[in-house]
Amino acid sequence: MQRYFISVRYFIEFSYNGKNYFGYQIQPNAVSVQEEMEKALSTILREDIKTTGAGRTDTGVHAKKIFAHFDTEKVLGQDLPRKLNSFLPPDISVKRIFQVKDDFHARFGATYRTYEYYISLDKNPFTQDSAWQHWRRPLDINTMNEACKILFEYEDFTSFAKLHTDNKTNLCKIYKAEWEQEGSELKFTVSANRFLRNMVRAIVGTMVDIGAGKLKPEDLRTVIENKNRNSAGTSAPAHGLYLVDVGYDFD
Repeated sequence: MQRYFISVRYFIEFSYNGKNYFGYQIQPNAVSVQEEMEKALSTILREDIKTTGAGRTDTGVHAKKIFAHFDTEKVLGQDLPRKLNSFLPPDISVKRIFQVKDDFHARFGATYRTYEYYISLDKNPFTQDSAWQHWRRPLDINTMNEACKILFEYEDFTSFAKLHTDNKTNLCKIYKAEWEQEGSELKFTVSANRFLRNMVRAIVGTMVDIGAGKLKPEDLRTVIENKNRNSAGTSAPAHGLYLVDVGYDFD
């Protein structure tokens, strides 16, 4: 009697320190988070596992909360997260694995994504790899927050998109954009339905130009309306950027 096996889709919630990786997505001749995750899953489940992540993140960018999905016909034990963490490098940590509908997609099913960017206003030897060290010139957080309000007026963010990419559209809907200061550290939080490659880092670089007095807050309108990457500021360093949340409607 022939036996039939039904493939089931699972979501993985995990985090990683991006310092040693060329982003999430597999790259030729480069170490990626996806490669490490698939290698560990394939070893434990003894089959070739392919994952699809909620985002690919740039080289050196971190993720405090990100999801990926994979399919398997095997029944997964409750101890799989623990086993997976035993196989993964110390800078990748799995929090949970759970079943979803067969057509639920980690990337296309996301309703929003939230990033945080950290800037140290003091020279801090303990955050060299986790925040942009911007202590040589003061930044005015009030003017930076004035500029944040302008972001809500637009949806075409071509000026903040990485050049020569295959984006079908550069339209994004921003839900939140705000700078906060705690002690000598600035945190920029931005949430949107989707982000373009390099978009957050380009926005931060432009905001820093505004905070440093090189641009006025209202100049941001011209930057956006030019729809030209050369109009925006230099991209902020990758190591200060964190993907902190990805939203889904699982119901």
